[in-house]
Amino acid sequence: MLGIADRRFLSLQRLLDLIYPRSCIHCNHPIVEGKLNIPFCSGCWKTIRPLTGPHCPVCAAPFPSASALSHSPDHHCGECREHPPAFSQAITPYAYEGVLAEAIQRFKYNKQTALAKPLADLLAEKLTTTPFDLVAAVPLHPARLRTREFNQSLLIAQRIARLAQVPLLIDALNRSRDTLPQVGLSRKERDQNVRRAFRLDNPKPIQGKRILLVDDVYTTGATLREGAKTLLKGAAKEVIVAAVARMI
Repeated sequence: MLGIADRRFLSLQRLLDLIYPRSCIHCNHPIVEGKLNIPFCSGCWKTIRPLTGPHCPVCAAPFPSASALSHSPDHHCGECREHPPAFSQAITPYAYEGVLAEAIQRFKYNKQTALAKPLADLLAEKLTTTPFDLVAAVPLHPARLRTREFNQSLLIAQRIARLAQVPLLIDALNRSRDTLPQVGLSRKERDQNVRRAFRLDNPKPIQGKRILLVDDVYTTGATLREGAKTLLKGAAKEVIVAAVARMI
């Protein structure tokens, strides 16, 4: 639901679109709908694909067919059976592809921070039945933060906390070392890269709380697994992890 400021901005945007038409950054066609803070036309934005098939109830990894759940609705994937994650549930509702992948890349690497809101809203739509007490974001190391100038996961988490009307956990979960970028690493290398990469500077606010840990993209889950492990060591009651998109 749009607030008063959003409705005013939307009205202004529609007026400006009539005078200075915008073009969709994906297909280059004019944007005539005046969507708030979305530099994509509605046709392109609607191509974002939800992951609706059978999946692991813990890490949300898609199963190739529903047969895996035919005799056991709570059947876990092989990874979760062999290496149970610290988090209780992963929510990764969309495929990292096409328009959504482009939006995340532009947001993350081209500093188009206005995309934080529509990306967070996509994720928030899938969290309405998930209970949590606090929202936290996967932190960046200070050196990486100085280079990027913002934490994309934190901007998404801020919006989700506001929509859910729960506190946002800031400056509690931090990076203890500057890890290599996860892009291009194998699953084993990703796990090793983030091992003991986080620290909890102030565990008091999380004790006994159910925490939603937010990231932008879920690839192998290594970063979110390690972050959840650190929060549970600080006596969090439960950690649920969520990312806007999942690498398929």
